[in-house]
Amino acid sequence: MLVPRTATIDGFIAASTTTDGVSVRDLEPLTILHVRTCNSSYRILIAQQPAVFVQGGRFFPEATDARLEGSSVGGSFLKVGWIGVGLCMEIWAQGQRIVTSPVQSIARGQPDARSH
Repeated sequence: MLVPRTATIDGFIAASTTTDGVSVRDLEPLTILHVRTCNSSYRILIAQQPAVFVQGGRFFPEATDARLEGSSVGGSFLKVGWIGVGLCMEIWAQGQRIVTSPVQSIARGQPDARSH
């Protein structure tokens, strides 16, 4: 039985260090990120670390108080406080862990009247 390279610690380290991404910990409060995954689009407003407000996808039709845990390949390895292209976001909200489809793009947005 073959194990995917990203399911090994060496493979995950390689995938998470060579991908484009954003360290959420380095962002100022009120920064807005627009994240496109394979299946959905998300609008993430950075609050006080590690809190965010996330809207998008089927789990977040309204802006929801959440905690962005980091990025993974959908397994047990997690790059904490990071959103990486090609990796899945892991978000803790409403008592459950949500794992998105892989991230395709990340863009910074501008605040609007709804974010104040």
